[in-house]
Amino acid sequence: MIKRAAVLGSGVMGSGIAAHLANIGIPTLVLDIVPREPNKAEQAKGLTLEDKQVRNRIATESLQKLLKQKPAPLTVKENLQLIEAGNLEDDLHRLKEADWIIEVVTENLDIKKQVFQKVDQHRKPGSIVSSNTSGISVEAMAEGRSEDFQKHFLGTHFFNPPRYLKLLELIPTQHTDPEVLQFMKTFSEDVLGKGVVVAKDTPNFIANRIGTFGLLVTLREMLKGSYSVGEVDSITGPLIGRPKSATFRTLDVVGLDTFVHVAKNVYDQAEGTEKDVFDVPLVMKAMLEKGWLGSKSGQGFYKKEDKDILELNPETLEYSPRQRLKTSATELAKQEKGKANKLKALVYAEDDRAGTLLWNILSPVLRYSAELLGKIADDIPSIDRAMKWGFGWEQGPFETWDAIGVERAVNKMKEQGDEVPQWVTDMLAEGHSSFYSENTYYHNGEYKPLEVNQKVIDLKLLKKEKGVIKKNSGASLIDIGDGVALLEFHSQSNAIGPDILQMINFAIDEVEKNYKGLVIGNQGKNFCVGANLAMILMEAQDDNFFDLDMVVRQFQNTMMKIKYSAKPVVAAPFQMTLGGGTEVCLPCAHIQANMETYMGLVEVGVGLIPGGGGNKELYIRHLNALPKGVEFDLMKVAAKVFETIAMAKVSTSGDEARELNFLYRADGVSVNSDHQLYDAKQAVLSLSEQGYKPPARKKIPVVGETGYAALLLGAEAMKLSGYISEHDMKIAKKLAYVLAGGKLPYGTEVDEQYLLDLEREAFLSLLAEPKSQQRMQHMLLKGKPLRN
Repeated sequence: MIKRAAVLGSGVMGSGIAAHLANIGIPTLVLDIVPREPNKAEQAKGLTLEDKQVRNRIATESLQKLLKQKPAPLTVKENLQLIEAGNLEDDLHRLKEADWIIEVVTENLDIKKQVFQKVDQHRKPGSIVSSNTSGISVEAMAEGRSEDFQKHFLGTHFFNPPRYLKLLELIPTQHTDPEVLQFMKTFSEDVLGKGVVVAKDTPNFIANRIGTFGLLVTLREMLKGSYSVGEVDSITGPLIGRPKSATFRTLDVVGLDTFVHVAKNVYDQAEGTEKDVFDVPLVMKAMLEKGWLGSKSGQGFYKKEDKDILELNPETLEYSPRQRLKTSATELAKQEKGKANKLKALVYAEDDRAGTLLWNILSPVLRYSAELLGKIADDIPSIDRAMKWGFGWEQGPFETWDAIGVERAVNKMKEQGDEVPQWVTDMLAEGHSSFYSENTYYHNGEYKPLEVNQKVIDLKLLKKEKGVIKKNSGASLIDIGDGVALLEFHSQSNAIGPDILQMINFAIDEVEKNYKGLVIGNQGKNFCVGANLAMILMEAQDDNFFDLDMVVRQFQNTMMKIKYSAKPVVAAPFQMTLGGGTEVCLPCAHIQANMETYMGLVEVGVGLIPGGGGNKELYIRHLNALPKGVEFDLMKVAAKVFETIAMAKVSTSGDEARELNFLYRADGVSVNSDHQLYDAKQAVLSLSEQGYKPPARKKIPVVGETGYAALLLGAEAMKLSGYISEHDMKIAKKLAYVLAGGKLPYGTEVDEQYLLDLEREAFLSLLAEPKSQQRMQHMLLKGKPLRN
């Protein structure tokens, strides 16, 4: 077990890794070098180089920066308490406390070897030691170390930022004990929440080797074909299943200095044509000289001027307005359904500027990946997973090749005189037309089963193998085994409409008869972004308030059905879980959130308040979170809920969702997103085994008329100061009235239906307001709130 860790080096990566360890509850010691002398502030306090405060300054300052970094490395700021700062002279003896020691010092073999010599003297036998190098030989680092050190040593290459990027490359040496490697693989997947690939000890390992190659090929093709930076990015992003940052925005974020250093790793050890590719073009060298490193220096391939984004002209090194590439192939690709058809429409488009560019980028990357099989990784899934988890590709190189048709692509490559690795030609000659078939992959002349962690539930595969119990346009009910059913949303953006409500009702009826419990979860981009806003606005503009009243009642009744279901219902929210998405979770028997769960009741942003029971449920959760038998101030509870909803607060993590009382202390947070549905299923089984009973229906104390007045005091002050508009005030009044329970004496106990009726009336009255409708329209068109 890894109970304590030590990180050597407190730079961006070192402190980021320490933050990730703290997020999962592992106390971590961070050590860095001792400064040469006290700084001016320390001298003013009379401190010398003998004082611990001075000696630990570098690590201490790095850890303080964690609180200000964006995106936040810590899931909640309190996690910083689990990280302790020290230095590499005074605190080396404390390495014996650590079960895992991670080296993250400068990328210099001699310095690393010196550090490991000291580590070897102070570590306890059996503790795991690893290097977070991005390209230096792991084998070379372990030379001359003790036998126990070498058995427990390997490379652990995290990707930056460690909290958010899934990939972890494990690089064993010839001396690494296979049991240690297996332990680290399991620990990294199950506890660290990482996607693990085992890489060979070669320059830049897997993801950076192929990713860097691809970026350099793209840059050369841009220069050769006279494309602009913006044109390239407009077709190398989401259009082909890559992140929005595409090529050059990614380079700006990574930093040109970092990228060139990574490219040099391969250049120094490569030969022939590979060496030529990794010799960075002159434009990059010129940018380096000018200090145009990207985001960190304020300009790189892009520069922001006022509100405009300008792109660099690589010929003149001047900036001009960003351009986009629009051709008949790009337009055709946008109309095609499915990633494979989109890609085919692009890469096989003859005499098309976009198609030509994409083929000239993709073809070398596919061939290079195939050439490296056996050199950087043992099998094709490792290469594909590394690119998906490390670079955010939707499909790895071999999956991409399958998508565009292996034989068709190989024929085109050969027609152009390009060399295709022999094993790919052999595979086709054997009659195999793809790298993957069902749940297997091609390996040395045969198909082998894909290795998958038993905690991974793949809904697509399950539906293919077992079918669905029932489905409609919005959702499907699936049997996920062991007596547990799962309701999967699959509407546009997983937005909730009457079709999803209908399926929730059916699912609960079916589960109460035939299953142990229900999971509400999916594997889309986000859990649920709320109710179907377009449908609601359309009905409101047509004055169909009778129908809208029916829909809101149906939503409220369905949420109550979840809450009082005879069998446990567990929600598995992840990423954006907003408005109605949060309202689906709050009445559940248990919530199994993800570390990256962004929950919030955000309806005020579109001129409304929650209408599906969200106000009531969040209020009840705040009441239930209070210690039993202890007197409390009901007004403070109402004010806290009012503030959370009125300010549309959204959690920045699963842990923060707990702080905002969207989650109870007993609710779970899965670190590995691939294991979340498994964890939710286990929660259902556990509740079932304990003899689950739905909650008893109880009356709820409210703050009434006096509380309503108190809630509005803060809002009135904000309106007078000009922070909120007249319409914001109108929304605040409606929300305060609902939370206060209307015009009742303070402390009156009411039933849930009473609060639901107040909520529904307030929701519908705001929906009739022209200014609320303007806000809804603006959100649908622009994707951001309107202040009116």
